[in-house]
Amino acid sequence: MTGRRFAAVTIAAVLLFSGLLVAEARAQQGHGVAGAPPAAGKTAGETFKNVHVLADVPADRLLPAMQFISASLGVECNFCHVQGAFEKDDRKEKKTARKMMAMTADLNKDNFGGDRDVTCFSCHRGSPEPLTIPAVATEERRPEPEPSPATAAAPLPTADQLLDRWASAVGAEALRKVATRVQKGQLTGFGGTPASVEVVAKAPDKRISVVRTPRGESVTAYDGARGWLTGREGAHPMTAAESEAARLDADLALPLHLRQLFAKLTVQPAERISDRDAVLLVAANEGTPPLKLYFDRETGLLLRQQRYAEAVFGYNPTQVDYGDYREVDGVKVAFRWTLARPGGRFTIQIDSTQQNVPVDDARFAMPAPPPAPSTAKN
Repeated sequence: MTGRRFAAVTIAAVLLFSGLLVAEARAQQGHGVAGAPPAAGKTAGETFKNVHVLADVPADRLLPAMQFISASLGVECNFCHVQGAFEKDDRKEKKTARKMMAMTADLNKDNFGGDRDVTCFSCHRGSPEPLTIPAVATEERRPEPEPSPATAAAPLPTADQLLDRWASAVGAEALRKVATRVQKGQLTGFGGTPASVEVVAKAPDKRISVVRTPRGESVTAYDGARGWLTGREGAHPMTAAESEAARLDADLALPLHLRQLFAKLTVQPAERISDRDAVLLVAANEGTPPLKLYFDRETGLLLRQQRYAEAVFGYNPTQVDYGDYREVDGVKVAFRWTLARPGGRFTIQIDSTQQNVPVDDARFAMPAPPPAPSTAKN
């Protein structure tokens, strides 16, 4: 996507997937309420029109698959699709894409035991045409940052030690007393005008982010059971993968709960992040993508989170970098975070944080959909 177009799309979904792709793809559904997510249990072929290669995959995985292709080729929806009529086969690129999907599936089946070792990105690397010639250097190669001698010699902590240190670093006892948190600040990125943002959380697992621009409000929320967001068609529920990411963001005391959420925790060495020595914790559950958490070796605070959404052909990555930690009521709180995806990135800088202020549960509830247009004839 171009920077300007991606800015508009990303701010519309704030921390989640592209509202434009969701709206356009859902507009070609043959049935159902406008803006509604694909019906649970249905396949893409049952939910959307004229789906061939991906007809048998769960319907809520079709949109992430399209996002994976878009990021891998560095293109937008209209590279393959007719805008406003996604079901049409008018563009040759759409027919080529079907052949490429089948080709990569066969390559993985015949050579890699069905694992997704070959994807669109393996050859395209963000280009519409496969890259077949090694790129020449455009600048002098910089040496990889080396860990400090003390860090290189130090043994890795265990997962329990790492999580205990994280909890202690943020102020575990004070964190247990936090019932709500209200943060206000600015969202910047893509070369656009900064937008105001408000992030409201309520223990144990409710959260809403509201971005306000001259064009209106964009909302991303988790109500304690499911996630929802606003797009061009109004408010609608998230897919299962989107909801899972939003659930983690909504956990106000994640440093105290993480070990209960994942069956397997593995500690690994990590590269330096922003000139800080780091250690990596990989959290995983069977059958789901891993969550990677990078901690500052010195302070124990979280520096980076990397998470992945299932996308049929591979994983759609999201990276969040945290910084500007400040103490609020005895709790270390990040006042800055930068969220990056293949198409772009934005930063939220918090100006004010209040804790334990009254917040009504109704704040997190998804608005009712607008009434369907009347079809009555006069």
